[in-house]
Amino acid sequence: MDIKKVQQISSKKGDKGNAKDYSSRSFSKNDILFETLGTIDELSSNLGLAYHFVKRDDILEIQKVLQQLNSLIATDPNSEIYARLEQLRPEVVLWLENKMQEMLDLHPLEPRFALPGSEKSLNGAYLDVCRTIARRAERRLTEYINVHEREDLAVVQSYINRLSDYLFVLSWNV
Repeated sequence: MDIKKVQQISSKKGDKGNAKDYSSRSFSKNDILFETLGTIDELSSNLGLAYHFVKRDDILEIQKVLQQLNSLIATDPNSEIYARLEQLRPEVVLWLENKMQEMLDLHPLEPRFALPGSEKSLNGAYLDVCRTIARRAERRLTEYINVHEREDLAVVQSYINRLSDYLFVLSWNV
């Protein structure tokens, strides 16, 4: 591969185990920041896969929100960059709750445990994988908020929590 093409995607500055956030603060690559961002990216990638089977525009909207919240997580809240970012509004959490309620009104959950990925459909199985990644993302995000004292991410935390609930309901309804 032409070295100029490689430079388009690799600065090689991370070869020693450090990386920068959007505010250019340097962190070790094993900092909980990158674990959090990576888990949310993994969730979005799996949602992209699920979209090709489920074909619900909700999933694309969720991926857009995940990109937005990753930008917030990856930026120093005291920086000028952060001030220019679109903040996550509580309405996005309400949107998930309303979508869940619509599905539950049409197809209530049965009062029993369901085996993840094996009871409903292939589509539901993909969504169950997304749900479990969302739960892990929530754990990583909670740790990140605690370690880095990011009280500004309360709506982000609520969104990720509600997203795993939404994915559970959606997996039951596809």
